[in-house]
Amino acid sequence: MTRREQAWRVTNVPPGLSERQRRRRRWYFALMGTCILLIVLAWNVVRLFSTGAAVAMTVVAAVIPPIAAFIANPSDGG
Repeated sequence: MTRREQAWRVTNVPPGLSERQRRRRRWYFALMGTCILLIVLAWNVVRLFSTGAAVAMTVVAAVIPPIAAFIANPSDGG
């Protein structure tokens, strides 16, 4: 990219989040939203029809937060 194509900056403040960070943030919130949805549905709706299914949904919901944290905080430093 040539000097002319670069955007002029008024301050030395670094630009916002990189695309990779934005993507990780979206995945994190999607996974955590899925976790909350599973818990709410299992405890309020599914338990009325099938206790086993509600317990299974709760177990899946319990596994999601560590996976979301792993995705949101990679060890590659970027």
